[in-house]
Amino acid sequence: MGVKQKTKSLKSREAKLSDTFVQLEVLNGSESNVIHDLPRFHKKINEAGFEVLAPTNLEIFQINIGKLCNQTCAHCHVDAGPDKKLENMDRATLEKCLSIIIENDIPIVDITGGAPEMNPNFRWFVEQCSKAGKKVMNRCNLTIIMANPKYADLPQFFAENRVEIVSSLPYFSKARTDNQRGDGVFEDSIAALKKLNDVGYGMEGSNLTLNLVYNPSGAFLPGDQATLEDEFRRQLKRKFDIEFNSLFAITNLPVSRFLDYLIESNNYDDYMTELVNAFNPQTVAGLMCKNTISVSWDGFMYDCDFNQMLDLKINHKRKHIDDFDKEIQKRNIVLNQHCFGCTAGAGSSCGGEIN
Repeated sequence: MGVKQKTKSLKSREAKLSDTFVQLEVLNGSESNVIHDLPRFHKKINEAGFEVLAPTNLEIFQINIGKLCNQTCAHCHVDAGPDKKLENMDRATLEKCLSIIIENDIPIVDITGGAPEMNPNFRWFVEQCSKAGKKVMNRCNLTIIMANPKYADLPQFFAENRVEIVSSLPYFSKARTDNQRGDGVFEDSIAALKKLNDVGYGMEGSNLTLNLVYNPSGAFLPGDQATLEDEFRRQLKRKFDIEFNSLFAITNLPVSRFLDYLIESNNYDDYMTELVNAFNPQTVAGLMCKNTISVSWDGFMYDCDFNQMLDLKINHKRKHIDDFDKEIQKRNIVLNQHCFGCTAGAGSSCGGEIN
């Protein structure tokens, strides 16, 4: 079954928010007195006892391998979609990434997109990282497995290379999932999860990890992660006999298409105010930007995937992987108002709740 898209990328719509400079202006209050009057994130960090935010040991090398995707989700902070054919990492850039990972003994490789599997060099890169003994994580939208016969063997490929799968599933119901990601997404996602279960993913004793990701469908913070996980586990088992390992509850950050949604639905002021009011200083030490470097499809380096989508490159003279050196760890992390999303409530990272 194919996925029928409900939206288009900001770029294809020629929307103002496709410009990262415009997004940053909005985030900093150019069009809202409410937003302009909210506390600055760096000042909240100072109040929490941190003069600056600085990286710790580099443990995760996250690669946005490209913005090409078979879906165009309403909340996507990457503004990914089928039209993003040019923004795809080439073989030479991936070879450079591989050298950095091996030479600097970085233990975890986190591959994201778009739909990472649509990059023509994806399988080669996964195999090389696996051979090098690295833990490989792949952020899979699930529907790619069902999108085309050439992707049908992905579950077996993942299993052979011991790839940890992090799968997007907005909810355990068709209506809420399709509303966020497009008509047909839920049925294709369930079919893909069954295929992953069939090769051992999520099954007890298999050592093949299948984690799900929950993003709220609207302008609100996610609920308690443990409670959500229990409910997803019960419902998916009862309705579809599907097993998984963990569920990650991730806050939607006001970036790209989710920012556009907030503005269009007149929820932007309230949502940003909620994020600021929910600031939790206990989350700061566990922020993903502290042990991760995020690399864009064209090889530039960022503190996190969200900074990448706002084109906020690392605060260091060495900004491209061609100039990579561990000296980049001696930098201050670049902060802006969207960072409130990662410190609200229980916190939010690529691995779900922080606190």
